[in-house]
Amino acid sequence: MSETTYKVPTMAEMASSGESPEILFWVGCAGSFDDRYKNVTKAFVKILNKVGVSFAVLGPEETCTGDPARRAGNEFLFQMQAVANIQVMNGYNVKKVVTACPHCFNTIKNEYPALGGNYEVIHHSTFLQQLINDGKVGLKGGGEFKGKKITYHDSCYLGRANNVYEAPREVLEALDAELVEMKRCKTKGFCCGAGGAQMFKDAEKGNKEVNIDRTEEALETGADTIAVGCPFCLTMMSDGVKNKEKEGQVQVKDLAELIAESEGL
Repeated sequence: MSETTYKVPTMAEMASSGESPEILFWVGCAGSFDDRYKNVTKAFVKILNKVGVSFAVLGPEETCTGDPARRAGNEFLFQMQAVANIQVMNGYNVKKVVTACPHCFNTIKNEYPALGGNYEVIHHSTFLQQLINDGKVGLKGGGEFKGKKITYHDSCYLGRANNVYEAPREVLEALDAELVEMKRCKTKGFCCGAGGAQMFKDAEKGNKEVNIDRTEEALETGADTIAVGCPFCLTMMSDGVKNKEKEGQVQVKDLAELIAESEGL
């Protein structure tokens, strides 16, 4: 699919024509700037275009939610970033936000209300589950994933922080693949090693990197694919697979990429 076939309106464009989208797709820093995670943004946009959901992005008006700043202890910077985003969203009368990043999801959903930002916030795993349940995304018998083993890594900010466990698994079950769980999953899940602003600092002393430990658990399941729903997890698990020199045998993919591939998008 060529770049010109993407239909990604901005809130400013829609407002200038007197329109208001059903949802604001919050892209996030990784979805905007990380070369690997841009593919997830494109995959999700393809799905939104296919099902005809009315959406828009903030484009250049979107800035970091402030999550890394707050996790790293810079409360002043967090509040500056958050208030700026809230002013922009409230200016467009945003009601519903969908994002593929659990960190953005958690921050906008749970931390923005205290600063005047009250929105219905949905993670893309839940949104994809709703599309599947409504029959808007009709997976063709699982497509290329039929019969393959997939394991799902729970993002801390999606799972334990917000109790979203079943939506991503229901999305994967729709692929008709065999879902194999790691020893530590759901409420007993194990961090990929990047949360809490750990993504941006050197590892602390120890005999093994956290992401290597988690990747070893994923590989023990015998899965062909490690499914994730978070840009931090995608990076950390991909690095772990590279460390184990298993890139040829095991792929790390976001839920949106798996659904888009199964739909032939």
